[in-house]
Amino acid sequence: MATTWIKSIKATRSKSVSQTLTDSIDYITNPEKTRNGELVVGYECDPRTAVTEFLLSRQEYAAATGRGQRKKDVLMYHLRQSFKPGEITPEEATRIGYELAMRFTKGKHAFIVATHIDQKHVHCHIEFNSIALDGSRKFRNPYWSSKIIQRISDHICIENGLSIVENPKPSRGHYGTWLGDKKEPTQREKLELLIDKILAEKPADFEEFIKLLEVRNHEFKRSRRSVRMEGQKGFIRLNSLSPDHTEDAIRERLSGERTVPPREKPSPTRPAKLCLLIDVQNSIKAQNSPGYAQWAKVFSLKQAAKTLLFLQDNGLDDLEKLSAAAQGAKDDYNARQTRIHAINARLAEINTLQKHIGAYRKTKDIYAQYRKSKFSKKFYNQNEAAIKTCKAAKAYFNEMNLEKLPTIKALQQEYAKLSAEKKTLYSGHGDVRKHMQEVLTAQQNVRMLLNYRDTERGREHGPRSGAAR
Repeated sequence: MATTWIKSIKATRSKSVSQTLTDSIDYITNPEKTRNGELVVGYECDPRTAVTEFLLSRQEYAAATGRGQRKKDVLMYHLRQSFKPGEITPEEATRIGYELAMRFTKGKHAFIVATHIDQKHVHCHIEFNSIALDGSRKFRNPYWSSKIIQRISDHICIENGLSIVENPKPSRGHYGTWLGDKKEPTQREKLELLIDKILAEKPADFEEFIKLLEVRNHEFKRSRRSVRMEGQKGFIRLNSLSPDHTEDAIRERLSGERTVPPREKPSPTRPAKLCLLIDVQNSIKAQNSPGYAQWAKVFSLKQAAKTLLFLQDNGLDDLEKLSAAAQGAKDDYNARQTRIHAINARLAEINTLQKHIGAYRKTKDIYAQYRKSKFSKKFYNQNEAAIKTCKAAKAYFNEMNLEKLPTIKALQQEYAKLSAEKKTLYSGHGDVRKHMQEVLTAQQNVRMLLNYRDTERGREHGPRSGAAR
């Protein structure tokens, strides 16, 4: 169940603007939480130099508008998106967080997405610059922005087959608590982790195991066969631990009679996302920032190589095939979108129709009596609500051109069938969208590369033709 919130990062008297940005960005890009930075991506900025780039954008904004730094000025905005434990991979969370930031900022603000995997539930931290990319304006955070982010996030999650919180309620507890997050490890759990760590050093026997335990400032009481960890008040008996951590189990593990599988580690794979090339020659930001221009050139070279690999892997070895693949991907995505919209419309129509059929069945006898009374005003006044309800139902049936009313059971069967089809479409909708984005990105990159090649050829032949004339 994906949840979101947003808060502003403001300048304070106790810290400089640079220090405030540095502390906040360093927190979300912590290597220990982001798999050594593998789960960190940026849009129109390099996470390693984002502080400098954000400060430069503020200078551009001040020069363009004449507005300087004010007290409690918003420097950037911080979003967090959390997912249900075990439902999503870190790589997929990074992609969804990137899409959320792109849709919310509409691509007009530089941002960083960092996925943290230090908790039981995967969650993304998104920080975007309050200054727009062109340096002409600031982001104005509306009062209902949290609702907007929630709706965008829910829509993306539904597209990717992820669960959402249907009716979220405010919680006073920590966000990880009501998500079912793992609490702080107990003293016994910490001791079990310590035992695993010491056994990984392969002590020769149990006595050497005790020595390694005591070297770490932990106390072992032989009379009670218990351990008191550093900073802990009481002792914990080894036999009160899990079956793999009792004294007998430790001795068996030392002798090789017992084997305990190692804890699972996250996969070191990194998503190879295909991004658009940066037009360095026509980029105002690149012209004003040599550092950004150098980074953009390296970034574009990497994306050009990824584009080539993507084209080779998908057998798109000429422009006609690429154009056909791009059109086919768009048609497939649009067809799914159209069908989903049609299903949603029909589901809403079935709901309305069921309500009118139920109301009509309850009030049709009263309306029949009203007609037999030759539309008596007294009868009407006594049964006004029922008569109006029946008339409204009949008007809706006429509007729908229904000669015969369907049964409730038939409508329920149709509703269940359409709901199942909608769920199937949504389950593969994310992959279809991703494929369309990759093909269109590759097509745009190829166009930019061909245009760049033609431009360079024109520069080479231009002086020669001029000299000939």
